[in-house]
Amino acid sequence: MSGASWEDLGVRIGSGAAMIAVGLGAVWLGGDWFHVLIAVICGVMVWELVCMLDTGRTRSPYVLAGVAFVAALAAIELPPAFALPLLMFPSLLGLSRMERGEATFAIFAALILLAGYGMMDLRDDFGLVWMLWLVMVVVVTDVAGYFAGRAIGGPKLWPRVSPKKTWSGTVAGWAGAALVGLLFAKSTAAGYGLAGISVAVSMASQIGDIAESAIKRRAGVKDSSSLIPGHGGLMDRFDGMLGAALFIVIAGQIADFPPGAP
Repeated sequence: MSGASWEDLGVRIGSGAAMIAVGLGAVWLGGDWFHVLIAVICGVMVWELVCMLDTGRTRSPYVLAGVAFVAALAAIELPPAFALPLLMFPSLLGLSRMERGEATFAIFAALILLAGYGMMDLRDDFGLVWMLWLVMVVVVTDVAGYFAGRAIGGPKLWPRVSPKKTWSGTVAGWAGAALVGLLFAKSTAAGYGLAGISVAVSMASQIGDIAESAIKRRAGVKDSSSLIPGHGGLMDRFDGMLGAALFIVIAGQIADFPPGAP
């Protein structure tokens, strides 16, 4: 293994530690602190999405990011019947303001805002423990996949879209997520089936990661932006959380979630 494979590790760990500290602080505090953080993340990701898809427009990224921020922040204060159309509005606005990538933007902007709403709802309704579980599943999936992929290597998962992702890293992510599920099962009333749910959430987070890679491949860029040293942009870091949160929103309509919650 070459030293170049690990040359970005120090910067990556430092930036990651800062993000984890801010994120865990907001998760711990909950309420408006968490709502504002998620709304900011949604707004920035929409900004990055526009910049990748429609490079010819100078004002649209800021306009759409601002609208997404307001929509995400306001929606959590409204009943779902009124929150949902508000969350969809930035997607429709993008259709009128963008010259390229409008359809892709409309779909992914809607997914970003729905995922943000789902995370806020999860923290508000089910509390700190279940939000921490979701965060830990996604983080452990990413970390286990990163180190296993670098250390073991092997066959690529989807080389045409994400040439660095390997099956070894993917499976390591599942194993790490299952371990997180088992640890939380022992401390909650969820039961050991939570390990399987955690693996499914891990898979959803990996799909979110790959979907963002497909957008970057289409846009011809390496990172969604350069906001975070060693990590690229917020979409590069929160793509997995996007997929995981959307899975929770969908799974919650099919089966009781969180399992064992009162």
